[in-house]
Amino acid sequence: MNESGALVRPENARGGTVEQALSADPVRIVIVDDHAIVRQGLWSVLERERDLSVVGEASTSDEALAIVERTNPSVVLLDLKLSSGNDCEGLALCERLVGQFDDVGVLVLTTFLDDKLVIEAIHRGAHGYVIKDVDTTELVRAIRAVSKKESAFDSRSAATVVHSINNQLTAPELTDRELRVLGLLARGSSNRGIGAELYISETTVKFHVRNIMRKLGASSRAEAVYEASKNNLI
Repeated sequence: MNESGALVRPENARGGTVEQALSADPVRIVIVDDHAIVRQGLWSVLERERDLSVVGEASTSDEALAIVERTNPSVVLLDLKLSSGNDCEGLALCERLVGQFDDVGVLVLTTFLDDKLVIEAIHRGAHGYVIKDVDTTELVRAIRAVSKKESAFDSRSAATVVHSINNQLTAPELTDRELRVLGLLARGSSNRGIGAELYISETTVKFHVRNIMRKLGASSRAEAVYEASKNNLI
């Protein structure tokens, strides 16, 4: 426990975590949730994965900012509700995290499934959005994707995005192939997954993703999904 009250993962006697002994570059995770039992449960589940390392937890915005600055995580698992008086305090925190820490990817993990919240979270800089009853395999997949700066959504959140994209398949600024790539981006597919789905190479996928981001004026894959929403693609 540090001075701010946020909990920091203890290191072993050799100066590193167990996972660091198993992997040269584990995905470092901070859990932000106002319920201690949820944080403890997530910590227990994620620590079973040899390539994941939970390095801290926090229950408030101030604690989260302090612990992220101290531990330098790759991914922040962020609940939207961090106090009884505000159901969406996590949105403001998400924006502060991505604004202050360039290397941090934010994955929203919440009980709320709402079209506007999904889009707003992306607008605030989140790389992904999953619902808390998602299974462990899907959550771990999403964390790994966000650690690589890829977008990640569970099936229900992805349906919100994909439904909107499919409403305007004739957008003049994107080719048919780019629209298909965009749809797969919205589902959280990796470059390899998109290539396998469309029978094209990862190099070609990267080319299409760059074109999509350029045409939509986006600097990241998740922002491209958000910009597509502003252009009535989502």
